[in-house]
Amino acid sequence: MSENTAHRQTLKIPKPFIITARILQATSPKLAARFAMKVFTTPIKFKLPKREEEMDRKSHQEQVLIPSLKKSINVYHLGDSPKKILLVHGWSGRGTQLVSVAEKLVKCGYSTISFDAPAHGKSTGKTSDMTEFITSILELERQYGPFEFAIGHSLGAMAVLNAVKQGLKVKRAVIIGSGDIIRDIMVDFTQKLGMNIAIGELMIKMFEKKFGETINNYSTYIAAKDVHIPVLVFHDENDTDVPVSAAHHIFKNLSDARLVITQGLGHRKILGDKAVIKQITDFLLS
Repeated sequence: MSENTAHRQTLKIPKPFIITARILQATSPKLAARFAMKVFTTPIKFKLPKREEEMDRKSHQEQVLIPSLKKSINVYHLGDSPKKILLVHGWSGRGTQLVSVAEKLVKCGYSTISFDAPAHGKSTGKTSDMTEFITSILELERQYGPFEFAIGHSLGAMAVLNAVKQGLKVKRAVIIGSGDIIRDIMVDFTQKLGMNIAIGELMIKMFEKKFGETINNYSTYIAAKDVHIPVLVFHDENDTDVPVSAAHHIFKNLSDARLVITQGLGHRKILGDKAVIKQITDFLLS
């Protein structure tokens, strides 16, 4: 994969955010950490790509209230089979992002349920985080479950394993391009904002105060230790958003897993790759 392709696939932080972050860091570390926290929890909304338009048209959609969050999420139903598969998109994604996977699964006799996470796509709210992804997953299971399988990408993959840890009942799971250690993700984010590690650590303390627990509790490798169903782990060695080392670390902590490392697909192109989709269907239908 060329350097330009890799560059296009990485979510870039807008320059005005970086300038603001540097100014705040020089004047008030606490304000800088609050700003970083705000940016970290605010997804970027993108125009719906053409490849996702057909799923947007064909799927039955409805707004579902998540009571504990006081937010409504947009839910997509594709296919009419009673055998349901849950699909979970990543940060700044949409419920139609796994369209290629969804279409293949419908052809295989399943139906899919996906959703725009809080503050994403057509859902309400301005900010979100992984705990809200998890809460949404568990509420959808309560309303529409049981699900046969669950498939997650990026932050959605992290949320799927954490949801399984918290009681989501599925026979198998597939995770694609999953992040791993929350602390590392936050520190890396603040550095991309142009801030020093101290600001990152301050932001982490703010999160832990907000949730009343250590953020490491949500690290994927920690959740993996309590996941005892078969899991297929996909990651591309050219992923410029999440290092491939995350997949290896998660894999080592799963009791029943298969690891597949692809080449040249990056963080998002992997979702539409025919060979990847075939391996997913083979794994789920075996």
